[in-house]
Amino acid sequence: MTRLARELESKALRLPRRERARLAQRLISSLDAEPDADVDNLWLQEAERRLDELKSGKVAGIPAQKVIRKARSTLR
Repeated sequence: MTRLARELESKALRLPRRERARLAQRLISSLDAEPDADVDNLWLQEAERRLDELKSGKVAGIPAQKVIRKARSTLR
């Protein structure tokens, strides 16, 4: 690691948590080459497939409160 990189790292580590998280996110995003042009379309197809399954009764939805309770208990 260069001297400049070490200095930047030292300064970054002194930032408040939220600012460090935002900086980390932006740095990681900058490593991505080009966004995959098909990603948005694939996510849309997946969302439509899931909606169709809900509407047809193939799957049942789970109330948000139940999901949140389970997530919180898992994280404890």
